[in-house]
Amino acid sequence: MKTFSNYIFEAKNTHMEHIEDSVWNEGSAGVETALSFLSSVTEMLVGHSTSKINVTVKWDGAPAVFAGIHPETRKFFVATKSLFNVNPKVNYTNADIDNNHDGNLANKLKVALKYLGKLGIRGILQGDIMFTKDDVSTNQKIDGEKYTTFRPNTITYAIPSGSDAAAEVENAKIGVVWHTSYSGKTIKDLKAAFNPQVNKLAKTRDVWSKDADFKDTTGTSTFTKTETTTITKMISDAKSLLSSSSKFIDEIATKKQIISELKIYGNILVRQGGERGASAEDFITHIDTKMQTSIDSLKTDKNKLRKTLHKNELLAYLRKNYKQINKVFALHSALANIKLFIIKKLEQVKDIGTFIKTDDGFKVTSPEGFVAVDRLTNKALKLVNRLEFSKANFNVSKNWDK
Repeated sequence: MKTFSNYIFEAKNTHMEHIEDSVWNEGSAGVETALSFLSSVTEMLVGHSTSKINVTVKWDGAPAVFAGIHPETRKFFVATKSLFNVNPKVNYTNADIDNNHDGNLANKLKVALKYLGKLGIRGILQGDIMFTKDDVSTNQKIDGEKYTTFRPNTITYAIPSGSDAAAEVENAKIGVVWHTSYSGKTIKDLKAAFNPQVNKLAKTRDVWSKDADFKDTTGTSTFTKTETTTITKMISDAKSLLSSSSKFIDEIATKKQIISELKIYGNILVRQGGERGASAEDFITHIDTKMQTSIDSLKTDKNKLRKTLHKNELLAYLRKNYKQINKVFALHSALANIKLFIIKKLEQVKDIGTFIKTDDGFKVTSPEGFVAVDRLTNKALKLVNRLEFSKANFNVSKNWDK
């Protein structure tokens, strides 16, 4: 059976889960993988150069774009994640884009098609479009200072006006951050890896082209002795929680309906700002209310009885395992807290300002998050502050069309 981390790369990098959700995705084996990643990132931040983990910045770009030489036709193309559909949408010309897409997405893909070919991409790269020419604002005032800004999705990126970096953005027709490379003889057989080698691409002022590698030129992302002691204990406590609940985690991981509802429940808590922590009692109430609403909408007594029996059976199982469910929530929370401890250290390093636009102006925010990549096995897991970024992402309108 494929592990979660292997699945990311063997099946294409089109979606990546939060590291703490490995509790739901793969049971105890997934948690062990998550703890291994967190331990390795900790080693890196302690200053151990032998750490096997690289960290990349997760830019808040949209839409996703694939560009390069099609392995079967040997022609340059651009595409979205629909490249991996059963019937792939591949764009060699503007006419292809008009047939496959519409709206603002089509407009951005046409700009990508016109200019990304100048980079001399070998193979296929995946990245996120950060801006096209019309998205860039110059002399945007934030707290009295002037910036060149662009907002591809939720976060507004700001570069001091008049700087060389601002000029690069202002002169470019399109901006892309690349994070994944692909190789293979057919689209179906493509293998993904986090090594896009962006520094080897051709230079052109028309394309603002970056990799996602985390770069600390200040040394401020290294853990202090006290921080090292703190996070080492946090990881040790999480391992103890796993040891005491691994059997139940593996059991519940096989119950698809419960896992689906656990993820929905978690997203509800995020949307509410995280003030209400997860608990077995609250989760059972969530399930009961949702299923009863569904039962009440049914037309026949026969169907109502069938659904009621299913609901009662499910609730009985959850109540029977009340204490174990709370233990699993505690483990999920422990993984999230370790992740946040690491994120807050990484967030101290950034070379482009990040803001969220509100009705009252611009509010300083952190980058979307980071991705931890095992450079030996090419596995990766996502590190995102869900209570900050994900809540904003749920509620901020987008500038692009899916």
